[in-house]
Amino acid sequence: MLKRALLGLLLVAGTVHADDDGAVRLSLPTESDRAAWTQPGFRLALGMAYGRMQGLRGAPSGRLLGPLLHAGLRLDKDWSIYASFMYAGASQSKGLSALRFAGTIDPTWHATPSLALAVGFGFAGLVEGRTSRPDPDPLGSTLDTSYTFPDASHPLPSCSGVGAAGLARGTYAYVMGPRATFNVELEVFGQYTACIDRTGRVEPDTARPIIREQYWPHVGVSLALGFAWR
Repeated sequence: MLKRALLGLLLVAGTVHADDDGAVRLSLPTESDRAAWTQPGFRLALGMAYGRMQGLRGAPSGRLLGPLLHAGLRLDKDWSIYASFMYAGASQSKGLSALRFAGTIDPTWHATPSLALAVGFGFAGLVEGRTSRPDPDPLGSTLDTSYTFPDASHPLPSCSGVGAAGLARGTYAYVMGPRATFNVELEVFGQYTACIDRTGRVEPDTARPIIREQYWPHVGVSLALGFAWR
């Protein structure tokens, strides 16, 4: 009788232990962080850029330093579309002393999971205060009508204007997790700025404002470090 009771207790204990363990379940594989960044969706990136803006045909040059922003959509595994904005100080002794602003639309090809290549087209401009550059002839006070300089060999003492811009950019992204990456960007760009100097006078016949206009071509390169989020 005692042996039968002990055997029953052992059977009950084994049954309880088996129920506690429950059924064996296999966990599903988790999506890698890098694979998550290939999924479609919104992207936002902020960074700081440093570079050089070189004037052509006499236009003044300067060093660039300022923030940039990219906002856009990852369309699929291979393509994205971004809107990019940059605000940078451009300065150099006897050269530029201006704020450069730019905005472009950038179709982007993801050559590898880490490397993206983009081209962009849009606008860029300069806002410059008074500098020590001499005022070229003809002076505004001598004009009876608006005047366009043939080139920038004698640059205006101040440029405020906007024009067309284009860029090519390469970005290498270091994945920090499913929501953030650290980005290194190298960008080359060009812009053609229409500088407007308002004389404060008007044409005697038409009463239209008299301006002096000069076109400044620039090319440049910048290196930027920043972060992106999804």
